Amino acid sequence: MSELSQAAGATWRDYLEMCKPRVVALMLLCAVVGMLLATPGMVPVDVLVFGTLGIALVAASAAVVNHIADAEIDMRMARTARRPVAAGRISAAPGLAFSAVLGVAGMGVLLVFINPLTAWLNLASWVGYGLIYTLFLKRATPQNIVIGGLFGAAPPLFGWAAVTGTVEPGALILVLIIFAWTPPHFWALALDRKAEYEAVNIPMLPVTHGERHTRRHIFFYTLILVGASLLPVAIGMSGWVYLVGALVLGGGFLYWAVVLLAARNSKAPMQTFRFSILYLMALFLVLLIDHYWHLGV
Repeated sequence: MSELSQAAGATWRDYLEMCKPRVVALMLLCAVVGMLLATPGMVPVDVLVFGTLGIALVAASAAVVNHIADAEIDMRMARTARRPVAAGRISAAPGLAFSAVLGVAGMGVLLVFINPLTAWLNLASWVGYGLIYTLFLKRATPQNIVIGGLFGAAPPLFGWAAVTGTVEPGALILVLIIFAWTPPHFWALALDRKAEYEAVNIPMLPVTHGERHTRRHIFFYTLILVGASLLPVAIGMSGWVYLVGALVLGGGFLYWAVVLLAARNSKAPMQTFRFSILYLMALFLVLLIDHYWHLGV
């Protein structure tokens, strides 16, 4: 099938799927929280709109590159075999063109309407995730998620920088929380999909070091995550409302980490994975609630 006929057979849904909208939506939630926490008042509407738009476009561009680079792997895994590039509905050339349009548009929005720092931070994250992680780390080391997680942890910093034009301790703590969250989140999925990763020679931790080792590491990183989640209180950025929420949510994550460690529930890996998504969303929403509670809004 020619690239022209492939592109003609693709729908807008295929192009949207390549942007990984659910992943980008979670990133945008974290970025918006970063914006709102960066100021005691309300974020200017233009910063909120154009900052969110620019961040979304750059993130979507990197996601498209990931789809293209991983097409050969995706077509051999049941979870990803129907993705647009893996299934042959979109070929590399139009996919890369689409990624370029998204990326250039996103950078343009951030440079023109926000500030250069936010634009360059987004570009660095694009290079880190779209190239370094996707093309090298993912295939090179079982620590791929740990090292590559830094690139995916940056959205709160993007949002904070969009408002202030600076990099501040509060923003870096938010990045640290997502950085600590990433390994237990992805390793839980990797436990459930171990056979698929093994079949395509991706060195995920359960494949290279075994399930027991991975379960111990998930528990260890969950402890780090709970500790990191308390830092906003330690520096005075958040108060008791957030503290209670962070402890309750952290207790829930620890519960699932212990269930995984016990290895008696075959459904625990996916249950932990799903809880981890809810955990991050809820934690950042509690940050917002606490922020505006103290402002008396």
